[in-house]
Amino acid sequence: MTFILAIDQGTTSTRSMIFDINMNVVATDQTEFKQYFPKSGWVEHDPNDLWETTLKTCHKVMNDLGKDMHKIKAIGITNQRETVIVWDKKTGEPIYNAIVWQDRRTADICEKMRLAGNEQLITDRTGLLLDPYFSSTKLKWILDNIKGARVRAEKGELLFGTVDCFLIWKLTNGKVHATDATNAARTMLYDIRKGHWSKTICDLLDIPMKMLPEVKDCAADFGDTHSNLFNKTIPICGVAGDQQAATIGQACFKPGMMKSTYGTGCFALLNTGDTPVVSKNKLLTTIAYQFNGKPTYALEGSIFVAGAVVQWLRDGLKIISHASETQELSQQADEEQNVIMVPAFVGLGAPYWNAECRGAVYGLTRNSGAPEIAKAALESVGFQTRDLLEAMSADWRMTGVSPTLRVDGGMSTSDWTMQFLSDIINAPVDRPEIIETTALGVAWLAGMHIGVYPNLEDFSSKWTKEREFKPSMDEECRNTKYLAWKRAVKSTLEA
Repeated sequence: MTFILAIDQGTTSTRSMIFDINMNVVATDQTEFKQYFPKSGWVEHDPNDLWETTLKTCHKVMNDLGKDMHKIKAIGITNQRETVIVWDKKTGEPIYNAIVWQDRRTADICEKMRLAGNEQLITDRTGLLLDPYFSSTKLKWILDNIKGARVRAEKGELLFGTVDCFLIWKLTNGKVHATDATNAARTMLYDIRKGHWSKTICDLLDIPMKMLPEVKDCAADFGDTHSNLFNKTIPICGVAGDQQAATIGQACFKPGMMKSTYGTGCFALLNTGDTPVVSKNKLLTTIAYQFNGKPTYALEGSIFVAGAVVQWLRDGLKIISHASETQELSQQADEEQNVIMVPAFVGLGAPYWNAECRGAVYGLTRNSGAPEIAKAALESVGFQTRDLLEAMSADWRMTGVSPTLRVDGGMSTSDWTMQFLSDIINAPVDRPEIIETTALGVAWLAGMHIGVYPNLEDFSSKWTKEREFKPSMDEECRNTKYLAWKRAVKSTLEA
């Protein structure tokens, strides 16, 4: 009997899961924590909330395991990416709240860098767009605005890390200051081609490099937990940012394979192998995973609003009381109407990257009602995914993109939505048996590293789908719908 503990530290909650020797979930616990919005466009977390909910959920699943808890042999960690924490090297206490990936306070810093002609340098080194989304300008803001922070950082008294790094530091009682390549690649400080922190970018932002953690493979030795935490030491052996962990959990290990995760937003990753592909369509070039010092790259596209559009139907319009009702409503919609919703509540992500535009609904008639609105909301997820996939196909033509899209996340449980997705992208959509692919991904990393889980090839061969959705929409209908979507997006961007 051997078990692996996976810690999934997300944007709104922390979850811990225990997997058995066959990679089946045997215990799970999840706890939400408070969100802080000090000013318009600012989003923060209390780092101690992240730590305390991690401990709480870990203890809960260990207690659920009972007398077998001593058989937990390794820990994997996955996390919300880009979120920034700075803490005291001696005490481990944060000097400021965590600045969350959604936070937009550093837009002016990014604009100044753009005007100074630094945008191409950033993209060339990091594969990312010059945007407040990423970690580096958040770190600069803390150093510039928290009294004494820069002086202390230059003296070596402060450490920087993304959430995984902070949790590793706390779990090992300050013995390990490390992150993995996938999280490092999201900081806008890491040279993804050379595989090290970029001194040029650090100098540009006036960031002391002594603050930065060691960068390791996704499956590596990240230290042992302190014995006081769980009455034993447990090695931390797997780390990956949440979207990369989902890519691993979906076994997208071959170039051309794609996964798309549907949560609050949607993140699609396309494996491009050992080639970092430069996008001409505002996609991100990033590291999908790294083993034995060798990175595998990916193109990534981000949709800001996916599941959040269903939350809006529930909490904003109040036309549903539960997310599952959207499927039944959509089936009741009048087929003669063609209502299009562009859910740009916080702007549009890839391939548009326009943070200023806002949501719109087109094609309303006197007969339009809750069913048509619900249907348009669900269809918007399929339309946005097609936008991403067409951009990916245009950027990466080497051996072609796999015709099949692997999906996961809460919204992937909607059969109606997944069928429309298959119809509008004109490709099969595979939903796996294990929907919690993010936690599975890091559980496998940790278990594989200690030799209790199968190697990459065997793990890939064991991936199984729960259901395959195949396109059934005729080409004329598909093209008509998508052209209407493109017109709606164009009107939204120009409004």
